[in-house]
Amino acid sequence: MAEAHGSNKPNPIMASLFLLAVTVAALIVANSGWADLYKSILATPIAFGSGFLALDWIVKDWIKNALMAIFFVLIGLEIKAEFKEGALSDPHRAVLPFVGAAGGMALPAAVYLFITAGAAAYFAGWAIPAATDIAFAVGVVGLLGQKRVPAELKAFLLAVAVIDDLGAILIIAMFYTAGLDVGMLAASALCCLALLAINLRGVTRLWPYLVVGFVLWFVLGKSGVNPTLAGVITAIAVPLKATDGSSPLYRFADKLQWPVVMGIMPLFAFANAGVSLAGVDLARLMHPVTMGIAFGLLIGKPVGITLFVWLAVRLGAARLPRGCTWMQIIGVGFIAGIGFTMSLFIGALAFGDGPIQDQVRLGVLSGSLMATICGAIVLSIAAKTRASAEAARQSPA
Repeated sequence: MAEAHGSNKPNPIMASLFLLAVTVAALIVANSGWADLYKSILATPIAFGSGFLALDWIVKDWIKNALMAIFFVLIGLEIKAEFKEGALSDPHRAVLPFVGAAGGMALPAAVYLFITAGAAAYFAGWAIPAATDIAFAVGVVGLLGQKRVPAELKAFLLAVAVIDDLGAILIIAMFYTAGLDVGMLAASALCCLALLAINLRGVTRLWPYLVVGFVLWFVLGKSGVNPTLAGVITAIAVPLKATDGSSPLYRFADKLQWPVVMGIMPLFAFANAGVSLAGVDLARLMHPVTMGIAFGLLIGKPVGITLFVWLAVRLGAARLPRGCTWMQIIGVGFIAGIGFTMSLFIGALAFGDGPIQDQVRLGVLSGSLMATICGAIVLSIAAKTRASAEAARQSPA
């Protein structure tokens, strides 16, 4: 996010390690004597309201549809900030990450579709490996340090991840919807117009946006469109600047950082990463969905990003980030292959709670882990190679 923001951000390394610990905890619980209790709690129905106003979901769906809507509010705020005054506000600087993100979404989807070719029932998962988990990616970059990931390279990765999230949001809106209710869609449109009117009137208090955003979340859910999109729409309506120079957008984002990063994301991970490893054999690991996701993240991401960036540079449309090498671009391409939260979320939308979910989780977890390891290795080698080259240039002839 733009530099003006961040006063209340959790340490990205601490946040990533906590998310990793929760993921490991979910795997342990799902493969222990508590597995049945774990599944039972997640499948517990919780109902609010009655009649038309009734919402009757199981615990896991409340996490996916309600809490993740708050997660998408933060994502929407970050996207707007980047486009308004961050790395994506300069069209010349934005070309390279836009191109890289396009390749980083297209190639993983192509890899997935190639591996699952001939099995139409699995095609719905094509977008799962196209996503990048910003929180994990930032945490890994932080662990690698400034020497391995210099500032310009980190900025490129973050811009790619933000655009990637925007692409994922558009994909969810266009491809992962149920049967549509025209009346509820009309009500959703009215809510969007109300948010626009509040913004145009220069309202800087947050509560009017939250009230209309809540109504939008409800009617979107009733319309058949994924209700989490209400979070993004609400966030985009929040103004960046007030007349007194303060920023409602950054103020709102700061309030959300800790509950989202240290609460909602770990809770979602705990509810969705718990895959049983009992009976995991070569056949399960070689399942088309698992292979498609894993290789989409591990191969599709770095190849797509690097190839599209190379084409942009070759055609003169953009230049590499200052001081960066091609090996470093490949390295951050691998890091962008950490799909995790967004990939699991899209997987839940694509296949529901059916038996394919275990294959989705195996693919996301294995692909993200291998991408992390490969990215760390490549970036470490790139840093050593660059340091050796600099030392050779500085040494006397």
